[in-house]
Amino acid sequence: MSKTRWLTTDEERAWRAVRRLLTVVPSRLARDLNQLGLSSADYEVLSTLSEKPGRRWGLRDFAEKMQWSRSRLSHHATRMEARGLIERAADPDDARGSIYHLTDSGFDVLAEAAPKHLDSVRRRFVDHLTPDELAVLERVSTRIADLPE
Repeated sequence: MSKTRWLTTDEERAWRAVRRLLTVVPSRLARDLNQLGLSSADYEVLSTLSEKPGRRWGLRDFAEKMQWSRSRLSHHATRMEARGLIERAADPDDARGSIYHLTDSGFDVLAEAAPKHLDSVRRRFVDHLTPDELAVLERVSTRIADLPE
């Protein structure tokens, strides 16, 4: 049985600050997106599909990128499909999967929302950091996010 490695005062203060950041910033960004008629998840789906060739991506890889279960992505896609933002088709390479496609209407919604969302990202995050701080944050975030499970 391993002994618990309690956090030092500095480690605990840093961890609590990160937890607060991970709560406050996404919440504020989500509020701003909601004013545009989109959820954070909607925006992530739309923007991710917009960057793919043909604005299409298969369920398996898409769900992995989103860190969602296939079921969760499928249910969310059903709601977005009803709004005309995306379409789904059977995946010829995966009998249980689908191919998601960003519709022209979905792309238009994204094109209208993106500038306002980026203004929100700047106002709530980017503009409060120096270029050096952004570079450090990118390196640290990438290193931690890329740790194996």
